[in-house]
Amino acid sequence: MSASQEQQLARSLPSRRRPRLIIGIAVATFALCASLVAIALAGGGSVVVSSASNAKLGKQIVVDGRGRTLYVLQPESTHHLLCKSSACLKFWPPLTVRSSKTPLKAGPGVRGRLAILRRGNGVLQVTLGGLPLYRYAGDSAKGEANGQNIHTFGGTWHVLPAKGAASPMTPATSTTPAATPTTPATPAPPTTPTTPAAPTTPTTPTTPSPTPGYGY
Repeated sequence: MSASQEQQLARSLPSRRRPRLIIGIAVATFALCASLVAIALAGGGSVVVSSASNAKLGKQIVVDGRGRTLYVLQPESTHHLLCKSSACLKFWPPLTVRSSKTPLKAGPGVRGRLAILRRGNGVLQVTLGGLPLYRYAGDSAKGEANGQNIHTFGGTWHVLPAKGAASPMTPATSTTPAATPTTPATPAPPTTPTTPAAPTTPTTPTTPSPTPGYGY
């Protein structure tokens, strides 16, 4: 191979490598864009509050997107928070979102307005019908409702029924009918007292006849 041919070969090598370099840059750029889109979707994804049938309670109740039972604390409201301490939030973590612009979606059977509450510590909590929503640390899987009727942190915890979600599910009342009181027997009319017998008129004592005198 002559010197001129070697020079031509050397000049041709960079031009052959350029397409590969361009393809590599394009692939890296695509991967970066895909990761940014994934992060954006994760941060701005919607939060779904749905309903599910609970075998333990025998009701359709409100759950989060993973099927975990949601609770409210009575008499708490968005204007009067009771669960504020670290101990309370440890056992009852609120249902939160990352951004105030996160879309909220109500699943089938869920009634009531979904909204976002900004708590004092900056946490954004989801509310339903004006009631802040929480999970319970004692529930380890969907379908569990171990927090129902627990009295702590200034109130009572209840699950929400799927229909009419603004009203917490209070303890079920007994369905056993009360015994019908026995109608008291009509008292017998009082017996008319027997008219006392008229007192017997005492017999007039007979005046003894005078003893005849002895004639002399």
